[in-house]
Amino acid sequence: MSRIVFVNGAFVPFEQASIPIMDRGFLFADGIYEVSAVLNSRLVDNDAHLARLERSLAEIRIPNPYTREEWTRLEEELVRRNGLVEGVVYMEVTRGAAERDFAFPKDATPTVVMFTQAKVISRAPAAETGVAVISVPDLRWKRRDIKSVALLAQVLAKQAAAEAGVAEAWMVEDGHVTEGSSSTAFIITRDGRIVTRPLSNAILPGITRRAVMRLAAENGLVVEERLFTLDEAYGAAEAFYTSASAFVMPVVEIDGRAVGAGKPGPLTRRLRELYLAMAGATAEAA
Repeated sequence: MSRIVFVNGAFVPFEQASIPIMDRGFLFADGIYEVSAVLNSRLVDNDAHLARLERSLAEIRIPNPYTREEWTRLEEELVRRNGLVEGVVYMEVTRGAAERDFAFPKDATPTVVMFTQAKVISRAPAAETGVAVISVPDLRWKRRDIKSVALLAQVLAKQAAAEAGVAEAWMVEDGHVTEGSSSTAFIITRDGRIVTRPLSNAILPGITRRAVMRLAAENGLVVEERLFTLDEAYGAAEAFYTSASAFVMPVVEIDGRAVGAGKPGPLTRRLRELYLAMAGATAEAA
């Protein structure tokens, strides 16, 4: 059976889905996207993802076509139609189709596209062994807090990681790690402090990031929001990254240098267990 996708108000087979060539998402990357995880056929922490979607749309002045309740119903229906047990729901809203001109069109209707992707997240083998990352220069624009579909710098970073045979690229600006190409970067110091960059226009406000920080604080762990250098990451006791499609992923090597003992550390493992428990409870309650 063909995968079912959602395009502009209709659920259609993947092969029949299309948007106009004049869509501004295609011509200008003039759009916003969001990704929610699915566990046991239930959405995980979805309200927070929809809140971020609302904020990003407002920042670039695209009207939100649906309420949170309507978005949730559409996501749940898409999950149901595709029989998705574990994976993600991808949502994208562009400013719509209009004659190519840089200024906002006056009469365009936002384009909405949604699809599902099956992924092994909760029992990902990489989470048991840990993954390697490389560092790359951060080449992005100055409003990284907006979840824009303009992802060319991240594509180049991810391609560099793929060519290096590693899982992710950590982007570096002025000697400090900003974030991963599709994740939030964390290190754990040798005295057990969990460190991640504070929110600003320099990074995306990660939903999994926020949940992990809350869980850490609730369980008596020390969290510091501050800049950290690449050299500090090299010398960390542990490292990990977070995202909706990875949850908490241990990092055991950065630029060919082992992090700590070169295997997932105890605090990273604990944080992943805490997040999995929260995600499972969220999914059951949905």
